[in-house]
Amino acid sequence: MEPIDRLKLLSGQMDLEPAEEQCQANIGASKPTQIDKELFVHPAQMPGGKQILLLKTLLTSACEKDCFYCPFRAGRDFRRATFKPEEFANLFASLAQKRAAEGIFLSSGVAGGGVRTQDRLLDTADILRNKLGFRGYIHLKIMPGAEKAQVERAMQLANRVSINLEAPNTARLSRLAPHKMFMEELLQPLRWVEQIRREKLPDQAWNGRWPSTVTQFVAGGADESDLELLTTTAWLHNNVNLKRAYFSAFHPIPDTPLENKPAVDPLRELRLYQASFLLRDYGFDLEELAFTQDGNLPLPSDPKLAWAQINLREKPVEVNKAGRHELLRIPGIGLKGAEAILQARRQTKLRDLSALKKLGILAERAAPYLLLDGHQPVYQLALL
Repeated sequence: MEPIDRLKLLSGQMDLEPAEEQCQANIGASKPTQIDKELFVHPAQMPGGKQILLLKTLLTSACEKDCFYCPFRAGRDFRRATFKPEEFANLFASLAQKRAAEGIFLSSGVAGGGVRTQDRLLDTADILRNKLGFRGYIHLKIMPGAEKAQVERAMQLANRVSINLEAPNTARLSRLAPHKMFMEELLQPLRWVEQIRREKLPDQAWNGRWPSTVTQFVAGGADESDLELLTTTAWLHNNVNLKRAYFSAFHPIPDTPLENKPAVDPLRELRLYQASFLLRDYGFDLEELAFTQDGNLPLPSDPKLAWAQINLREKPVEVNKAGRHELLRIPGIGLKGAEAILQARRQTKLRDLSALKKLGILAERAAPYLLLDGHQPVYQLALL
């Protein structure tokens, strides 16, 4: 195949890897955009808010791993493709020069072991940065079994590094990927990243900053509960400074051992994202979230609203006196909204919902759970 045809094949198979996509409510994976019938790229939003076109692709779709859910698993009959590091780097650099893609998410099937595969990824990124002068966004995957020195080199080259945990613990991973080791191969590199951040100055990184780290779970693939997933997510945020956990709702792939397993409701993926943001950004503890008896988040209501219905219905929050932590507990008030309220009330009291709407607050959603100057605001009841 011609290089562009190989790239089209590899980039078109990346829908299972959510990464930096900008989409409604910043939840879930967006659909790729096909440019000139040659290249699949994804609209992506960087941590600072800048939007870029992100190429998501593999260096190779050949893989020696036999993960039960994965379309790239060893032995599965489908068309595969491979790039050598310099060949791929030159191709991407030409696309970046044409502004067909502004950043790259680069992963790979495992071929020849994790260490050898990681070397090929590092060589590709090194050529892009130091030979071809690419200064754009690189998200680099860390392979299972990569060595600590390789992790550090990836941190020197990339804006973001990640390794997919896939499952929340050893027992669950054995049902998805029986030949991967949860602690030694997957969790350990995330620990190394944080250790390197703490012990070494980032002056060796290409832009003078250590990269952020993320991971991904296959939600529902191993019959794990949401409580298991969020327990691991909370630990990662608190202990290895994880930037974000991605959740990919399981859906069966033909010609894999789990091809007859029912697909997971995409709404479960949404609820997991909402709950993970509450843990990361809104000051919630895991114990405050509502779970069903089987350890899952209720699907009918988002977790913040479920908490407010129990805790704020009878004790609404006075917006003119509440601190940031209390404001963030109110449905309809996000991170920017809370800051806007704190700033606005330095100038005047907030007395009606129209004042909140001007600040970008979802006032009707927030109204049942707040007071404005000591009074419950009048609002339209939502139709069921």
